[in-house]
Amino acid sequence: MDLSQLGIADMDAAADVHRIAFDERLPWLAGRHSPDDVRRYFRETVFPACTLWGAWKAASLIGIIAFRQEWIDQLYVLPDFHGRGVGTALLQVARSSHSRLQLWTFQRNNAARRFYEARGFVAIRQTDGAANHEKEPDVLYLWQR
Repeated sequence: MDLSQLGIADMDAAADVHRIAFDERLPWLAGRHSPDDVRRYFRETVFPACTLWGAWKAASLIGIIAFRQEWIDQLYVLPDFHGRGVGTALLQVARSSHSRLQLWTFQRNNAARRFYEARGFVAIRQTDGAANHEKEPDVLYLWQR
């Protein structure tokens, strides 16, 4: 596995990783956005606001992280690569750049919650989801060096 910072030319592939992993991990929310909508979101919103890194196996993008000052906005790994250290390696890129990071995940995403808690993130707030796009109850996590 190789890690590298992603550029605008990688945004469609990053969006595809996001969509595939999101739909697999959160089937009750699958298909809410078309592949074109997700690609546009990555090009027009995520890329301008965040630093993006990817994990590659051969020439295929298998995981992504998008982060900015004190926040992780996206962390997704293709389902076939879960449990192989890809997410941990990507998370380490963000942690090496910041001494404090926050992120949101859905309360029902138990796998993500276990992943973050095992890596030192602490839940600091829960909401009913009224403020997020999916209207799904979520939880805010914090990690500090």
